Amino acid sequence: MSIERIFPSSVPTPRGPYSPAVRAGDFIYVSGQGPIDPATDQLSPGDIQHETRLVLGNIKRILEGCGASIADVVKCSVFLKDGREFSQMNEVYAEFFGDQKPARTTVEAQFVNPVMRVEIDCVAHKPK
Repeated sequence: MSIERIFPSSVPTPRGPYSPAVRAGDFIYVSGQGPIDPATDQLSPGDIQHETRLVLGNIKRILEGCGASIADVVKCSVFLKDGREFSQMNEVYAEFFGDQKPARTTVEAQFVNPVMRVEIDCVAHKPK
């Protein structure tokens, strides 16, 4: 099995030494995405729904850059700064995934950048 590190051109620049996505066989692993505005490549803090839309939009663009879609996601991990914002995040999350609901874990976390409210990573299955 070959491993391919993928850097789609339409997504925010990684903030550290990691790949936005890694394909290993038929699986695509998308690194945790924060609320980075792809137009400015800058953090765009706001309420939890604004940040969740940015995060999931970035994940969608990364997947598309790998030849996959949001419908191919099999697992998401959601990290929230404040667990009390779960329902508001979940509304936006449901808009993106609709009937294509992946498995999911959601935890409250402390971020390296204390301004961030949400980070999400995922795994997609898309045979070549």
